[in-house]
Amino acid sequence: FIQMLRDAKKRDVLQLLRKAPEEMLPFVVEAAVAAQSVASLTAISDFLDFGKQPKSLLEKFLYAAAFSPRPSVELLHLVLAKLNGKHLTPDIWETGIVAVGSLVGKLCQQKLCGLQQEVERGVETILVGLRGAKEESEVALYLLALGNAMVPETIPTLLDHAEEGSTTITAAAISALQRFPAQHISSKVKRAMRRIFHEKRKSYEKTCRLAAAEILLDNEPSPMDVINILLAANELDTETATFLLRKVQSSLH
Repeated sequence: FIQMLRDAKKRDVLQLLRKAPEEMLPFVVEAAVAAQSVASLTAISDFLDFGKQPKSLLEKFLYAAAFSPRPSVELLHLVLAKLNGKHLTPDIWETGIVAVGSLVGKLCQQKLCGLQQEVERGVETILVGLRGAKEESEVALYLLALGNAMVPETIPTLLDHAEEGSTTITAAAISALQRFPAQHISSKVKRAMRRIFHEKRKSYEKTCRLAAAEILLDNEPSPMDVINILLAANELDTETATFLLRKVQSSLH
């Protein structure tokens, strides 16, 4: 069916979307996203009205885009266009932002970061939203999207939120940093994780400290990091200390 859509003209895909029975429509939308031909994406663009379509169908489109294994720049362009300047429900906006992060991340894996204007626009959309976010949950959402995107240039932003944010924001920022490959876990990142784990500037919730320790132990830990984490474990509860000991043993192994 996807292959058929790849070979179809725009008017045929659009007609199929318009005439599909209601219970089949989500399947057709998902297949049209998977096809990723210019015709299928243009047809979806014409068909989907984010101001009128049922929420479930819009979510199906955004999830299909987010989980696309090898998305095109055109698919990112379509998602950004549908999010731009629309009065969307919070749920749809949140799903859309997470989808943008996922698409940016996969396009960067295809070595398209810095080469495609749409990829830069996707990152900027997330960063602008983050700067304007007021609620904790909103900030955490944009940090999640940055974690999906895995763009190295956003690491300083993630570090700021990891060290200075509330428990929810710190946890989201560290979780985003955990997604980056080892080559991007620089000495600056490690210094920040040490400050969080050893609580050099302020107190942090236990799960945040453990996540910071995981980054240190999972990315070529120095002997001093291992020693200091083991020493700190003596002051923690048994369950937490056991977890850290197993992480250290796993790293050494």
